[in-house]
Amino acid sequence: MTSLLLLLLLLSLVAFLYSSVGHGGASGYLAVMAIMGVAPAMMKSSALVMNLAVSLFSFIGFYRAGYFRLKLFLPFALASIPMAFVGGTMTLSDSIYKKILAVCILFSIVRLIYQFDTDEKNRPIPIWAGVLSGGLIGLLSGMIGIGGGIILSPLMLLMRWANLKETAAVSALFIFVNSLSGLYGQLQKGGINLPENMQWAVLATIIGGLAGSYFGSQKFNVPTLKKLLAVGLVIACLKLIFT
Repeated sequence: MTSLLLLLLLLSLVAFLYSSVGHGGASGYLAVMAIMGVAPAMMKSSALVMNLAVSLFSFIGFYRAGYFRLKLFLPFALASIPMAFVGGTMTLSDSIYKKILAVCILFSIVRLIYQFDTDEKNRPIPIWAGVLSGGLIGLLSGMIGIGGGIILSPLMLLMRWANLKETAAVSALFIFVNSLSGLYGQLQKGGINLPENMQWAVLATIIGGLAGSYFGSQKFNVPTLKKLLAVGLVIACLKLIFT
């Protein structure tokens, strides 16, 4: 019981912090599950299910605040949705899965501790660049069970394709559609493997996600807590790499 409560608390905290920057939190959920010893076979599906709820609420928050730009979203989504389905049908060995996940979590750490925002004028997204990067991110997302926002948002900000809030809004919807597509790919491959008490995990992430979406889109970010979460993600990375 104690371990379950700790798991739910950590998942809720992850959802709060990630949704505050427009992310579903799958990389964080996967890191928490890795630390808590959840089997890799269950991690992928579980993270995508939690991702769906949190990214949707995060998107709604940023959309209502007026930050969503359809023209920024479409170039990435065109290729990412079908490629996330393809990735969802692929099976990786536990060893390869953990190594790829560790690399993706590193992206998440960078995104949490460094805001990337700049006063420089945004540049238009070349269609070919949006489709190519969206397709690659979508494939990777489906393969390991993330929505891809931890890779997309740093890319958008570094290339100055959008500002911080616009990027968060686009990333939230990008994560939702990729998670849905990846789950459908897993279903077509042979089913979705979820652990017991999954309903409580989803509820915990929804509560954290709603709070994070509100504070991220309307109020403020929480830099100190994000740095603490980054430390936890580093521990998860080391566990994935060396076990």
